[in-house]
Amino acid sequence: MTIPNARLGRPPAELAPATLDEILGAALRMFADKGYDGASVAALNRELGVSHNLIHQRFGSKEKLWYATVDWAFGAIAAELLPELEDTTGGPLEQTRRIIRRFVHVHAGRPEVLRLLNVEGVAETPRLFHLYEQHVEPTLTALTAPLRTLMDEGKIAPVPVRTLHFLVAHGASAPYSLLGLARRIGPGDPLDPGAIAEHADMVADLVLGGLQWRTAAAGEQP
Repeated sequence: MTIPNARLGRPPAELAPATLDEILGAALRMFADKGYDGASVAALNRELGVSHNLIHQRFGSKEKLWYATVDWAFGAIAAELLPELEDTTGGPLEQTRRIIRRFVHVHAGRPEVLRLLNVEGVAETPRLFHLYEQHVEPTLTALTAPLRTLMDEGKIAPVPVRTLHFLVAHGASAPYSLLGLARRIGPGDPLDPGAIAEHADMVADLVLGGLQWRTAAAGEQP
């Protein structure tokens, strides 16, 4: 039996609507690569293969799509980091080591988030305020809690949260948001699971080792 006028390939857009995760995942890549002003809802609809007004019907505007995308992306990251935030095994130093390693692993799998932060972090806009107040600041507070305990106990040298953030978030995770450059520097593929694990371990060792060294050096000064 044949169906008259049937076409091969993707079904018509109205018969194959994208899932919410597909829409927000594609929107995240779009905002990260093109920025808010360069992003096009019409182009996103075409990329998803959906009707030209689907995004507008579901979100109302590009601005609302941006906020929904950011909340979805950062919510997923927070969920992936939560196990390490709740696991205090081995004390605050080992917990911090696990947190740093996990942070690197998470962002290796979600490089668009840091690319979006790089775009939005340039100017103080309502979008940046939302990013910081709703996601960056709460995450930083949770991630650095065991470090603050170590600082209060005098076990590691005091370090500004801003320094830690840029060292780990935008430094250690840069090979994944700047993948082309990372591959040129080499050696090997930075996305190889073994390479990610080695990089995450090295970052954690360097950050915590440096803080412990500074504490020891300060104690030796006359």
